[in-house]
Amino acid sequence: MHIHEPLLTNDATVLGILMGLLGVIFYTNSIKTGAWSKFYTYVPALLLCYFLPSVFTSLGIIAPSWYDLASLADHLKELGYTLPQNWNAKDLQVGVNSLGLEIEDLSAFKRESKLYFVASRYFLPASLVLLTLSISMKELVKLGPKALIMFLTGTVGVLIGGPLAILAFSFIAPDVVGGVGPEAVWRGMTTIAGSWIGGGANQAAMFEVFEPSSKLYSIMITVDVIVAEIWMAVLLFGVGKAGSIDRFFKADASSVENLKNKMHEFSQKMARIPSMTDLFIILGIALIATGAAHLLADNLAPYIAENLSSLKKFSLDSKFFWLIVLATTFGLIFSFTKLRNYEGAGASKIGGVFIYFLVATIGMKMNVMEIFSNPAIFLVGLLWMAIHVVLLIVVAKLIRAPFFFLAVGSKANIGGAASAPVVAAAFHPSLAPVGVLLAVLGYALGTYGAYICGLLMQAVAP
Repeated sequence: MHIHEPLLTNDATVLGILMGLLGVIFYTNSIKTGAWSKFYTYVPALLLCYFLPSVFTSLGIIAPSWYDLASLADHLKELGYTLPQNWNAKDLQVGVNSLGLEIEDLSAFKRESKLYFVASRYFLPASLVLLTLSISMKELVKLGPKALIMFLTGTVGVLIGGPLAILAFSFIAPDVVGGVGPEAVWRGMTTIAGSWIGGGANQAAMFEVFEPSSKLYSIMITVDVIVAEIWMAVLLFGVGKAGSIDRFFKADASSVENLKNKMHEFSQKMARIPSMTDLFIILGIALIATGAAHLLADNLAPYIAENLSSLKKFSLDSKFFWLIVLATTFGLIFSFTKLRNYEGAGASKIGGVFIYFLVATIGMKMNVMEIFSNPAIFLVGLLWMAIHVVLLIVVAKLIRAPFFFLAVGSKANIGGAASAPVVAAAFHPSLAPVGVLLAVLGYALGTYGAYICGLLMQAVAP
């Protein structure tokens, strides 16, 4: 539970900080000489888009959520807890614990930034429409089955990695993965499985199914975010070494290169200086499609929940799932029309702006200091991720898959629609749709795969 109230709580102010950080990152990355050029040779710009907002969160300047300390203190006094004269957040935590309160009991005092919600519900679907607008399905099919194989390998890696990590720690340090009832660690880890195979909707579904305590759930969210972003950093570093990695895998990356070249050629052929009309049409395409996706999702999800309950295990009762699927579908439909030509006016670049704002709000949710609160449980998460990675490397070596398929296949599981297209675009902006399409598949498999993973973790838990 985050008790500390951040220094800045106004979303307009926080938005300014995040956009300012993105502006500085992209400006310095555009400098091709001197120290900045050398710096970005080793540190991907995308990594900074995640990391710098997390630094501001870790320093207590901004936060995704917090509690109104003054109102909460008054509430605790009414319940009979005497606060020290010069009380602080630590004393407040003691008071909450001594009264046997849970996070749910304090919901009236919780405050949240709306920036991530806006980014994930409005900007993300809009970006998916614009990123898929220019895709050539003919060229996409030519990528062959290796992309799908690597994605499914990533899914299996998460599914078996959780039980194996618990099993390993059962011998090394059983207390770390022990616990009973709602405090059983395996219950909390099911929410990570939901997130790492699918996304937030799948994670929430696992919380409802396996019912870990709110405290445990909060810890697992932190493990999820930090471990996933560490792997993200490794992948982004690997993008710059993709050629060497492909040689290690003995991979033929020609299909990826052909898609990249075809998309780049199309973009260059249609390129023009965008007019005001172009910009409004591009925004109209993105936001009309987003609005339509919301409208349909708001009706489809409840209908399935009420009438087709057997489909819940595939997250088909999730509004967010349908939002992502429908936005992507609209983009693919538009790619067969003349609307595709708006790529030349910068459709994917505007989509990129949307998704980078999402990236910054994701980084804002990560407090790197949390790793010190329970370092042992982070080691479990790191081992789990290591199993996922090793399996990907082994299969990529066996089938000679390009590193692109490994990276995007992994992030389509681990990061979903928010991360997979970003990693794909790190190879080349034209490759973003590959990440989008695989991420959609992850959402469909997330709840079912995480449920199986949860049963396996329960079976091996000490």
